[in-house]
Amino acid sequence: QVQLVESGGGLVQAGGSLTVSCAASGHTFSPYAMAWFRQAPGKEREFVAAISWSGSRTDYSDSVKGRFTISRDNAKNTIYLQMNSLKSEDTAVYYCAEAVAQWVTSRRDEYRYWGQGTQVTVSS
Repeated sequence: QVQLVESGGGLVQAGGSLTVSCAASGHTFSPYAMAWFRQAPGKEREFVAAISWSGSRTDYSDSVKGRFTISRDNAKNTIYLQMNSLKSEDTAVYYCAEAVAQWVTSRRDEYRYWGQGTQVTVSS
């Protein structure tokens, strides 16, 4: 059974940086694209960033472009989201997800496995 476990969330001041990680287990990790989504209280879960299976292609939402970087280490079955210049509006639970295919996509319905999430809180 596939399991995705996020870690690294916490409390950070506005303007600061934080890196969250997602470790996968249960099957071969590398053939699939991976992504980060987030959900703030009272809001829909939204796309943040995605990375192709090889790591050569990435995609970001406009709200995080230039501030966040997604990466992956297939040998460790782990993906990362480095978050810089954090803003209060970045406060949310961050979820990693595994896609049904190799290419990057921002569509929630193209992700089949989800982690439990890690809380990121940015204080202003």
